[in-house]
Amino acid sequence: MKYIISGTNRPNSRTRQVSDMLLKLYNDLGEKAEIMDLRDLGLGELYEVDYGAKILPEKAKAAIDKVDSAEGLHIVLPEYNGSMPGALKLFIDYWSYPKSFEARPVAFVGLGGRFGGLRPVEHLQGVFGYRNAYVFPVRIFITDVVNAMKDGELKDPKLMDLVKTQVEGFCRFVRALQSESLDANSVL
Repeated sequence: MKYIISGTNRPNSRTRQVSDMLLKLYNDLGEKAEIMDLRDLGLGELYEVDYGAKILPEKAKAAIDKVDSAEGLHIVLPEYNGSMPGALKLFIDYWSYPKSFEARPVAFVGLGGRFGGLRPVEHLQGVFGYRNAYVFPVRIFITDVVNAMKDGELKDPKLMDLVKTQVEGFCRFVRALQSESLDANSVL
């Protein structure tokens, strides 16, 4: 199962709209995928839990268990103040190491204004690279996201083609790693 992480807890976000679009593309390819929306994970409960705690709130634990078993992670994230949303960073900080990261295939879609979420994607690439994940090299940056979408869909057909190409390529990337037992579920 591939998990699409909708990387903000903001209500009615374009991040969730893009995540829904990705889910449809995975479904169209016959791939198993599911959205993990930060709004549904009870992240506020984590503020009461120390880092490294062995017992986590049930929603957060269930989400981390999904991350730990994922064939791949497709993270959709907006740019907040020049980086990723704090809610996403908080969630990632509670992941289990090395299981959540090591040899885990990951792809990124950034959303933003002029730079299309370039900075938060680059920040996350650094985090995942440091933790030995397999970062899929095709990244998508949706600039001027407020005007790039209408009714939950991308208006630009060329951009939509890029997103489709990324999803198809990520599926092949994951299968290639699995075929050689190099993926996280084989290695760990």
